[in-house]
Amino acid sequence: MVRARHSLPRAPRRGAEPVVPMINIVFLLLIFFLMTARIAPQAPFDVTLPRAAADPGENAAQPLYVSGDGALAFGAVNGAAAVAAAAAKGDVILHADARLPAVDLARILAELGRAGATGITLTTGGAP
Repeated sequence: MVRARHSLPRAPRRGAEPVVPMINIVFLLLIFFLMTARIAPQAPFDVTLPRAAADPGENAAQPLYVSGDGALAFGAVNGAAAVAAAAAKGDVILHADARLPAVDLARILAELGRAGATGITLTTGGAP
């Protein structure tokens, strides 16, 4: 008995995928990232940064509050005595109202300096 061979039609052979366009894209991305990267300058020598040893809750500073009309408060002390009480602590954290005129703020800062404040931190809010 003779068997007939039937063959299915074959799909045409595809050539190899072109790799050159992919290599071009990779090189363009590499050049882009090299051109836009910020390279940090190298430090001239090694520096060991100090660590904080104090407990922040132990030395929590009481802020000096200043209202928009210039009223002062430091803990239970109000008025002009609040400046002296805050300055006696050394470093002063100042919470001033945004409506406080700059002239009044400058006057309060000068009073704190004369009263012996060693450092003044003006607290600001975030962006609106």
